[in-house]
Amino acid sequence: MKKFLVTGSTGVTGTPTVRLLLENGHKVMAFVRREDDRSEAMKELGAEIVTGDMLQIEDVRRAMKGVDGVYFCYPLTQGAVEATAILAQAATEHSVKQIVYMSHRQSRPHARSPATMSHWLSEQILDRSGIPTAHLRVNFFAEWMLYTAAEIRAGRYLTPFDPESRFVPIAAVDIARVVGKILENPEAFGRTIIPVTGSVEVSHIELTGILARTLGKEIRFEQVSPDEFVKAIGLDGDPSFAAHFKAVKVDQQEQLLAGVDKSAAEIVGQPLTTPEQFIEEHRHLLA
Repeated sequence: MKKFLVTGSTGVTGTPTVRLLLENGHKVMAFVRREDDRSEAMKELGAEIVTGDMLQIEDVRRAMKGVDGVYFCYPLTQGAVEATAILAQAATEHSVKQIVYMSHRQSRPHARSPATMSHWLSEQILDRSGIPTAHLRVNFFAEWMLYTAAEIRAGRYLTPFDPESRFVPIAAVDIARVVGKILENPEAFGRTIIPVTGSVEVSHIELTGILARTLGKEIRFEQVSPDEFVKAIGLDGDPSFAAHFKAVKVDQQEQLLAGVDKSAAEIVGQPLTTPEQFIEEHRHLLA
């Protein structure tokens, strides 16, 4: 049995990661900004809840005590680079053996998205820490369909992206399985970059058709501006999101999110969730 720290533990990938590690018999420190119903549910599963701020080093030091490995996931909002420096320092002080870091598929030295550039810089900080870090360069979450569930129920696939732009959505549960495998077997991974995609490449117009066929209802494709999109999904209070979507629209035009990579499926040792399976599993939210 090992002990792991999961940041962003109430988020889309953090929650299934906590659940999976607990099911596999490990101790889990679930880092949360504040306690709520989501953290209470994790506590009932057996996780130890640690409240704090990722931008406060004493909070992170406290959470890092006795930890073997860390899953580090930071949101699109500002502060990622500072949070990474803090986490790297705390992890070094406590001799953490492995970090798994959630990055972007299109992470690169000249990224146009401020959020993606922050991820690339964070990768560099973690590599310089000396702690073996697996950087997961993840494609779009399949869960983005759930963020626009109200629109899909109303018969619209709403997106700021071009209809023919291609990407390879991956379900959060599959990402969690990748994270779990790496944390449990650090000697097999160490310092590495892993492209993490689903198993099916689609365009946005193709995904609209898959939604329609799977749900058995008419769904029409509707492209809006990034500003309109973030307002529609309630994220217009933070300019980081609109800036990111404007950049990612161009990234997709340059095909930076196209192309299936088999790494995730090979690591977890089982088929990944297809778009049809994801939609069917969440029919109660999408139909």
